[in-house]
Amino acid sequence: MRIKAVLFDLDGTLLNRDESVKLFIESQYGRLGKTLNHIPKESYVSRFIQLDKRGYVWKDKVYQQLVQEFNIVATTWEELLQDYIHEFKNNCVAFPNLISLLEQLKTDNYLLGIITNGYGHFQMNNIKALAIEKYFDVILVSEWENMKKPNPQLFMRALDKLQVSPHDSIFLGDHPENDVRGAQAVGMKGIWKKDAQWDHVEADAIIDNLSELPSTIDYFNNIQ
Repeated sequence: MRIKAVLFDLDGTLLNRDESVKLFIESQYGRLGKTLNHIPKESYVSRFIQLDKRGYVWKDKVYQQLVQEFNIVATTWEELLQDYIHEFKNNCVAFPNLISLLEQLKTDNYLLGIITNGYGHFQMNNIKALAIEKYFDVILVSEWENMKKPNPQLFMRALDKLQVSPHDSIFLGDHPENDVRGAQAVGMKGIWKKDAQWDHVEADAIIDNLSELPSTIDYFNNIQ
């Protein structure tokens, strides 16, 4: 049986979030320099990245903490948050080979989907910033679906929209629990995109670069 659908996580899988965050927070410091210039740039950047915990802490908490720690009085945490919401999309960095991968998968007639945790408009803005929205047949964002990965219903909802079975589908993501095990729990192949945060992940396949995905799909097609 041939793989029919390829689904992806967004942050850390298609979007190089670590690099994007670094670019954003440096640009925020530059834009708002007059209100932040009592803080050394490196301190502001590194503390934001630390508090952000790779996106798993929403920015209202991050900015409240920054305002308190750095005694920021010329602006509010709400204004800093709004700047994040409006400007992050302008700093989105894709992982290498993203567009060429999606072009190849569409040429090979695979159905494509994204399942991402996060806020709806914010994540869609980032997807549009990467110029990849047109490649996908379904995009599910947790806020709009009222459920988060690894909830199996979220994976099944995407598959239902694509009208494919779990056994005909693969999911690529960087998070061992939310992505790999979440997909495997409903019967999909769970592929791990390597991330230095974890040492050893049980997955159906492991890739380091997006360019490796087509050969991984070929492997599954040949053993089924």
